[in-house]
Amino acid sequence: MSAEHSTALTATPSAWAPLRVVAFRSLWLALLASNIGTWMQTVGAQWLLVEQSGSDTLVAVVQTASTLPIVLFALASGALADTLDRRRLLIAVQSFLFGVGVLLTVLTLAGQMPATLLLTLTFALGAGQALTAPAWQAIIPELVPRSQLASASALGAISMNLARAVGPAVAGVLIARTGAGVVFGLNALTFAAFTLVLWRWRPPVAGTAQAPERFAAAVRAGGRYVRHSPVVRRILLRAAFFLVPGSALWALLPLVASRRLGLGSGGYGVLLGAVGVGAVAGALLLPRLRARWSVNRLLLVAGVVFAVVLAVLALARSEVAVVAALLPAGVGWVMVLSSVNAAMQLFLPNWVRARGLAVYQMIFAGAQAAGALVWGALSDAYGLVAAHLAAAVVMAAGVLTLRWWPLRDTTGLNREPASYWPEPHLELDPDDHDGPVLVTASYAVGPAREEEFVEAMEAVRRSRLRTGAVRWGLFRDGEEPSRFVEVYLVPSWDEHRRQHAGRLTGADQEAEERARALADGPPDVSHLLSAR
Repeated sequence: MSAEHSTALTATPSAWAPLRVVAFRSLWLALLASNIGTWMQTVGAQWLLVEQSGSDTLVAVVQTASTLPIVLFALASGALADTLDRRRLLIAVQSFLFGVGVLLTVLTLAGQMPATLLLTLTFALGAGQALTAPAWQAIIPELVPRSQLASASALGAISMNLARAVGPAVAGVLIARTGAGVVFGLNALTFAAFTLVLWRWRPPVAGTAQAPERFAAAVRAGGRYVRHSPVVRRILLRAAFFLVPGSALWALLPLVASRRLGLGSGGYGVLLGAVGVGAVAGALLLPRLRARWSVNRLLLVAGVVFAVVLAVLALARSEVAVVAALLPAGVGWVMVLSSVNAAMQLFLPNWVRARGLAVYQMIFAGAQAAGALVWGALSDAYGLVAAHLAAAVVMAAGVLTLRWWPLRDTTGLNREPASYWPEPHLELDPDDHDGPVLVTASYAVGPAREEEFVEAMEAVRRSRLRTGAVRWGLFRDGEEPSRFVEVYLVPSWDEHRRQHAGRLTGADQEAEERARALADGPPDVSHLLSAR
């Protein structure tokens, strides 16, 4: 069975099912309003710089300023979302964003908004968004059943792309009539509205069986999980291969609108709206496409479509041709990003979900930030045509890599939490922060099963490193060749206790049982505590 068929089986019959949950619907609508305001803010900032400056790079850097904070703060924000009360964190962040939005509005209306200050405040707004995304994504499983996670992810894509369709069009009209200051003010109001909805939402009280992780330890644990998870790394790679060249569309579109087509802010809003309309259509078509195509074929088709669109943007000289090209660009954009986002949501276990999604957001934003800077500089040096054609070539090259680096099929992997290790009974009473802890497990393996056992322990190695170990090794006793000793080092007793309860999944259990079945009886396990 292919990965997309597995996704289809786990999805609800209706793509709109999560909206029947009152809490999810209220927060989704508030986030939609905030996303619309964000796109209005982006258009306002870009158009203000188009009017103030003739630099292609400076206009493109608006996207860099808004996405770079996600690269810098994503993993930390994911750790905060996994360790703090997510509702209170979101309320604090939205209040901060409201304050920045008010400052941006007042200074712009007063005519005191130079390019450097505009980019600085855009960076501050991006920092707030970096703190918002992991917390919001992580509370979705608290709002809807797991069977509706795929539909909730698709609704997130619809929200973002509906905002892309509406926000730029509204911003274009307002900028033409009232100026960018009013647009910035409306964006600030959306933050206030989101804060109000969060304030009224009362999530169910969670159990308190386990204390939150310490912040620094949580950051390190999130990084270890991603580093030792081949599935997550492959998802991130596929996202980067699409986003770096795809960012050329967003970075250079205001220059295509103003310089090549001679459009004002309203016309630029129409172009961005065309991408948004295509993206909404793509989100609605995606369930049917997933039922017919493999996820890798979806990525292939979307990449080819986007490469063709970039080539058309390099050569087209009429507004009609550009709009016609931007509609399928929106479809391709949402096909790729909804697929990889859903894959992350469904694969990541609960304990590290926010941190894993934060790394995804970091790649998402970093690829766009770096790409925007590169394509803007290339356009400054060689012109819009060369920049778009270069991006199309890079996109096509990325599509070709699907042959060697496709998304991995995770069909049948059990991602539910599993607590199957026996509780250790120690004569000593270590403190949670004591460490490091050296765990050894001694296996007796017959000669006929030695090679197969060593191979099976490779999956165990990845499990140990994902869930807390910083070092792992498998050794053979020189005096007793049938005895194999697994050794792994965990930073603290608290980290090891979390391996016992909360971090392991059904897939980890299956990997360990597969290795243990090749040994003669259960292993002899010891916990060695640091003597210092």
